[in-house]
Amino acid sequence: MALRNLIKQKTNLLGRGLGLGFNHRGLQTVSLPDLAYDYGALEPAISGEIMKIHHQKHHQAYITNYNKALEQLDDAINKGDASNVVKLQSAIKFNGGGHVNHSIFWKNLTPVSEGGGEPPKGSLGEAINAHFCSLEALVQKVNSEGAALQGSGWWLALDKDAKKLVVETTTNQDPLVTKGPTLVPLLGIDVWEHAYYLQYKNVRPDYLKNIWKVINWKYASEVYEKECP
Repeated sequence: MALRNLIKQKTNLLGRGLGLGFNHRGLQTVSLPDLAYDYGALEPAISGEIMKIHHQKHHQAYITNYNKALEQLDDAINKGDASNVVKLQSAIKFNGGGHVNHSIFWKNLTPVSEGGGEPPKGSLGEAINAHFCSLEALVQKVNSEGAALQGSGWWLALDKDAKKLVVETTTNQDPLVTKGPTLVPLLGIDVWEHAYYLQYKNVRPDYLKNIWKVINWKYASEVYEKECP
């Protein structure tokens, strides 16, 4: 029972309430979230073809594999199979992290017609100026780090304990919570090749340059103001 409760706490933390649901066995499964815009709405920054494949294929694959791993974990716990319980943790972390990261990523994007690319205003804009001197300096910092990273991407985050903005990078599909429980993701960019290669080939810096044109700073500001009133 203690092991089951520990696993449940970990999956609850990983999920962060993103697309969670329960199947007939009571497992906390996840489902593919809808996008708030059409696949082609972010063009020319991100092509409709990339968005469709990224959402329907890559994100869905993380969800399918995460839910499957949860069911296998449930069976392993019921059988007292400690070896399989340990073995399944990596699949749960990778696929669950892929779901969490992508669910945030979709919200971080919005069409230009809906305010995409408009600079952050209010308290978040003031915090960016205070911690990074300017929005331009922040963009330059995260673009340089994102261009060199092997893995899921970089994050602009709020450190709730330190009450400051920080830039963090995560590898593979590790969600930001693995870098610290007090870090709240405000903005993240996927730099895996599936996010840009069909359009930008191997020139990741061009992808990072253009994606700022469809960044949803309004969403990031809403999260910031909620977590740091």
